[in-house]
Amino acid sequence: MNDNALHTVEAGLRDQAAAYCEANHVPGFVAGVHHAGEQVVVAHGTANTATGAPMLPHTGFLFGSVTKVLTTTLVLRQVERGVLDLDAPVVKYLPELALAGTGAAEKILVRHLISHTNGIDADLYFPDAKGRDALKIYVEGLASACGTLFEPGEQLSYSNGGMIVAGRLLEVVTGLSFPELLERDVYAPVGMTDSGTSAEQAILRSTAVGHFLDADTMTAKPTGMFTLPDTWGPAGGTPIGTVADLLAFGRTHLAGGVSPAGERVLSAESIALMQRVSHDMATPNVPPMGLGWVRYPFGETTVLAMSGASPGGVSILCVVPEHDLVFTAFGNTPDAIVLQDQLLRWLLSEHLGVRIPSLVTETDPDVDLAPYVGTYRSNQLRIDVSVVDGQLEERMTYEPADEVQERIFTEFAGGATSAPPQRYVPIRPGLFAPAGYPPETFDGYLRLLLVSFHDVRDGQARFRNGGGRLTRRVGGSPA
Repeated sequence: MNDNALHTVEAGLRDQAAAYCEANHVPGFVAGVHHAGEQVVVAHGTANTATGAPMLPHTGFLFGSVTKVLTTTLVLRQVERGVLDLDAPVVKYLPELALAGTGAAEKILVRHLISHTNGIDADLYFPDAKGRDALKIYVEGLASACGTLFEPGEQLSYSNGGMIVAGRLLEVVTGLSFPELLERDVYAPVGMTDSGTSAEQAILRSTAVGHFLDADTMTAKPTGMFTLPDTWGPAGGTPIGTVADLLAFGRTHLAGGVSPAGERVLSAESIALMQRVSHDMATPNVPPMGLGWVRYPFGETTVLAMSGASPGGVSILCVVPEHDLVFTAFGNTPDAIVLQDQLLRWLLSEHLGVRIPSLVTETDPDVDLAPYVGTYRSNQLRIDVSVVDGQLEERMTYEPADEVQERIFTEFAGGATSAPPQRYVPIRPGLFAPAGYPPETFDGYLRLLLVSFHDVRDGQARFRNGGGRLTRRVGGSPA
């Protein structure tokens, strides 16, 4: 990337961030790009509206689910050392793992944990525990609190539970806590010198906090919960760092496992394995999954990506191996994901010259809606699908298991645990778009807004997939 191109990228990031944040009440945003040996980081706005602290290029933020790629990297390091076997049952190393339902846990392989094909129904399971035994407590609670959505390897469903079990698995086989292992085997060799694993570390340096918009005043108010409980560390609840640190991690995966600091973090074979397709649902709203990475196709170009929600914030990390590019960003309201999608598409089309085809070109009003009507459930979530005015209508209801679950999820969501009914229009059998959105909305990262239905048997779909997450049919048409 020559000086002119670097200047163009920096100016584009800065101008688009300023315009979007102003129009959409996002207090602060920070982003970085590494391309062809050059790097730029830009920051805009405020990191914390309560203190007025500015968002700076070196301001830290919660990685959120971007952590899942770090956790997967840790698993592959232990596979390389011969400590773990990807194709061994998890209970070989973690015999205490149990799920509701006889024999359900015994079929889960190590590979299933990091490819989101494990079927563990724990997406909203938030045990509140701190310290060295947090992941142990999480795993112990699964037996009574969580079952399975599908047979391991049968389907793909974004899995916080799988990554947390992987974190506990790592603790058992290494004898280190997950934070200790993350610092030793990723932060140190990659050169992530400004990253940590706790609020106690973060408070010692410039750190952003998440915000939620007040619907009445349209002002952004800081979150009342900075991190999720320690039980969610390996899925993204607690790791914190900077744009420069995530760029260094992304560059390690571009460089065949060798970090910018010159240390080998993973073998080239492990890096390739993480990037290879491990499961494909063959639907545009659920991109093919590697190990840790989600493989977003933009025409002929593959973007390896993971985004990460935190309380009132959202991060993203994208690696484009074909073009030697890494992009990462954080915004401190949830709506900042739209800006991240906008910047990713701008980098691909304007900077790299990638042609981005349209995913949704037309709708099909003649699709039979009957197979999709019904009630679908996953952990503490109910979705009722009906037909209204010739469109699918979904009503999503959060059904907390207990006061602890309700408190943590409510704080994580900024108090908004329910949403108005959403209408969907058919694109083709089994694939639907939210009504009222222009088709180009779904060409980028926001293809996750599309909803798909899978495994139609006897005229009824068994599964609904929204945002990469499955819910399973449990009954007929809702009343």
